Amino acid sequence: MGAAKTRYAAMLRGINVGGKNLLPMKDLVTMFEGAGGREVATYVQSGNVVFDAPASVVTRLPGLVSEAIAERFGYQVPVLIRSGEELASIARSHPALKRAPAAGEDTKALHVMFLADRPAPEKLAALDPGRSPPDTFTVKGLEIYLHLPNGVARSKLTNAYFDAKLQTVTTVRNWNTVLKLRELTASR
Repeated sequence: MGAAKTRYAAMLRGINVGGKNLLPMKDLVTMFEGAGGREVATYVQSGNVVFDAPASVVTRLPGLVSEAIAERFGYQVPVLIRSGEELASIARSHPALKRAPAAGEDTKALHVMFLADRPAPEKLAALDPGRSPPDTFTVKGLEIYLHLPNGVARSKLTNAYFDAKLQTVTTVRNWNTVLKLRELTASR
């Protein structure tokens, strides 16, 4: 029996099913394969890609895929990557969950914002916890755990806010997508 492969999830910011920044998922798979990804698959048509790759490929893959998208489609798309192990830890860590949700429990208010870079402590200290009541956020490492009771569309805790304040690039996924990406990247 061979060693378990490391699976990764790539999350692209700003990819839509229709309208602005339309990117066919089959083209995205081809771009990931061209950048060295193996066993590439997409999850929902909003820029979630799972794949296998050696660490040497993973470090350069975001830049290669972003470049390929810019050349082919004419727009810039940040690509953030997490390993299956990292996603497993994230799935266990949402501060709004004191326990695992029961089957059918509503988790629509839960989201995770993924950061491209670790923010400086002084940048974190400058974040306003009262910016968008009753919304809350908790920063842990390269993730911001969001609880948005009135929905993501009504929140002022946006990518633009965190990008500007933390001087990095972010992308958000709802809790169900985080759990699915964790499942798709589990060791096999």
